[in-house]
Amino acid sequence: MPESGQKTTRGNIDGTGPVAPDAPGALAAAGVPAATVGLPATAGPAGIPAATADPAAPAPAAPGVTAARRAGLLVTLVLGGLTALPPLSMDMYLPALPEVTGALGAPAATIQLTLTACLAGMALGQLVVGPMSDKWGRRRPLLAGMVVYVLATAACALAPTAEALIGFRLLQGLAGAAGIVIARAVVRDLYDGVEMARFFSTLMLISGVAPIVAPLIGGQILRITDWRGVFHVLTGVGVLLTLVVHRFLAETLPPERRHEGGVGQALRTMRGLLADRVFTGYTLTGGLAFAVLFAYISASPFVVQEIYGASPQTFSLLFGLNSVGLVIVGQINGKLLVGRVSLDKVLGWGLGTILLAAIALLLMTGGAFGEVGLVPVAAGLFVLMSAMGLAMPNTNAQALMRTPHAAGSASALLGTTSFLVGAVASPLVGIAGEHTAVPMAVVQLTCAALALACFLGLCRPWRKTAAGSAGPGNGQDPAA
Repeated sequence: MPESGQKTTRGNIDGTGPVAPDAPGALAAAGVPAATVGLPATAGPAGIPAATADPAAPAPAAPGVTAARRAGLLVTLVLGGLTALPPLSMDMYLPALPEVTGALGAPAATIQLTLTACLAGMALGQLVVGPMSDKWGRRRPLLAGMVVYVLATAACALAPTAEALIGFRLLQGLAGAAGIVIARAVVRDLYDGVEMARFFSTLMLISGVAPIVAPLIGGQILRITDWRGVFHVLTGVGVLLTLVVHRFLAETLPPERRHEGGVGQALRTMRGLLADRVFTGYTLTGGLAFAVLFAYISASPFVVQEIYGASPQTFSLLFGLNSVGLVIVGQINGKLLVGRVSLDKVLGWGLGTILLAAIALLLMTGGAFGEVGLVPVAAGLFVLMSAMGLAMPNTNAQALMRTPHAAGSASALLGTTSFLVGAVASPLVGIAGEHTAVPMAVVQLTCAALALACFLGLCRPWRKTAAGSAGPGNGQDPAA
């Protein structure tokens, strides 16, 4: 890695170039695309153990990895299901909140803690499951997490009190984190460079649809049963997904690329990852961009309905359109831009667009243009949300390309940072009450500006571009 002075042999940081200097010929003869082969074992950042394989040869594929790549659509659906499960767990439950308040005889503030507990569990669980998957492989921690998720969700359906429901939701979030973090790690095991960025864009299509349909599904469930029925359905989804993972998702991390050691080793691995300035830059950039998204989700119901007087149906339509915009731009990123334009350049475009949209929203909500109606504000939110389709997949891809020996731990840091920064930003949008949209715009602008600053100040994309044009072809500046 750059921080240790070692030259890596992985593909270009922008998704072009060979995976290893001597690999393409042998790979082509074997019929394996170079972009999807496992990475050679080279030294990682400080504190990250390197495998002992010959650096001049590609790392051996895990049993079943080749078959997993051949079953591309099935693997995509499985990983997409794992990625979509957390938003389903959160959003299917939202229409039932008033009913839960009455059924359990608890104040609304207490019932809101059931959402907070689940979100906190998802954030903290990734820090535990990610290193576990680097030590024991992907399948065992994932299946264990899915089993616990099913049991915790079933317990939520039977919770007798609000306090018990909060505890079970915390456990549900902790277990559900396994799907998020290991899905990203599996993508890192299977793909590199251009292919990885494209796959993340495909996953965004699935995970982007989940928040749109989840409240609708929850509302329909409540037409035929009570709030406990929502958790019964989620339990069934968890059982089905567990069986599919057990049957169709092969192990993608071979034993020779796993880490030994316990908690101490995991902490040293994460410390080594955070010591890599560029990885930390992408992690913070992604977390701050995610905070812009969280600020939108938290504030938009009040901004659209309370301030601009839209009906719930209009709000649902606008929310759906913004999600569709994010999904469409994510697909443009994966299908058209990745492989033709460097990932850093596309990421810069996305962050710049988010920043400009946030500035426009602040000017509009702050009265710089006088009284504006819902349409200009909705247009600004649409542009901001759509640009997330350029920022989010590429920050994940760029960060994970630097961590072939600790994909689980790296994925955990990416996910936990996003959830924690988002959780901090969300309450700030209501700091001035429910009758002004200025706090939402201020939070979005601040987070967008900080994200761009982290990208430029820590990742320094222009140095990697210069190295890619003048250097040996590895696409990154060894001194970066």
